[in-house]
Amino acid sequence: MAESYVKQARERLHHAEEALQRGSYPYVIRQSQEAVELSLKAALRFVGIEPPKWHDVGPILRQNPDRFPGWFRQGIPGYASVSRRLRREREPSMYGDEETGLPPEEMYTKEDAEEALGSAKKIFEACKELLEKRGR
Repeated sequence: MAESYVKQARERLHHAEEALQRGSYPYVIRQSQEAVELSLKAALRFVGIEPPKWHDVGPILRQNPDRFPGWFRQGIPGYASVSRRLRREREPSMYGDEETGLPPEEMYTKEDAEEALGSAKKIFEACKELLEKRGR
């Protein structure tokens, strides 16, 4: 399952990169959030923790740092922060802001999209490396 999550995360990143090139910034945000969620859930499964059925797994990472190797453990505060931040953007990036009537296209900039995608790639690479080092 962990390997499947990593494959799915890679696919989300691929779509996010394409969306960035097209200027579809809300979709970049959404796909980046999903990539982070899948990557971190893969990491949790890898260390024997059943991931919860909610989107932000940062608190679970923070509660279980000793389950991870030191190099990965050092990144947990940052991974958890990105997970929380992108989780908050999950619905607005798809539906917009219902209160103000702003559609998603008016809520996100190229810089927002680049930041989300860059963070998602960093987390993906760390989680992928965690799984690859399994036999070492």
